[in-house]
Amino acid sequence: MFGQDREQLRRFFVTCWDKRLSGSALQPLEQLIVQVIEQHPEYHRHFGDDDHLQRDFTPEQGDTNPWLHMGMHISLGEQLGADRPVGVRDLYRDIAARTGDPHAAEHAMMECLGLALWEAQRAGRMPDEDAYIECLKKLAR
Repeated sequence: MFGQDREQLRRFFVTCWDKRLSGSALQPLEQLIVQVIEQHPEYHRHFGDDDHLQRDFTPEQGDTNPWLHMGMHISLGEQLGADRPVGVRDLYRDIAARTGDPHAAEHAMMECLGLALWEAQRAGRMPDEDAYIECLKKLAR
């Protein structure tokens, strides 16, 4: 969305949330971000604290990185909107039907997305869309 500047990306989330709270008009991407923020009230405390814009969230600390978590929801939203990789939208519907909860379906899908991104980063290549789709197919069964 904004390159590699983590603080800029986090500030964009805060700006979107501030616009939502003030009743300002939102662009489509901002609407998607606000929808994700609304689904995660446990992260709202991060929006009023500049220290949270700078903070590293590591597994060793026992904290989920709220920015990464919400960013993955947004990535999934963009994938579903474009059906890219091809078939992801139908798989999402299947997973959501199986779990009975669209939000829980996204959380399950994040495991596959996170794995695909981690493997790509580790290998220095683009994510393997076929492996990602195969992982999602296992969730849909």
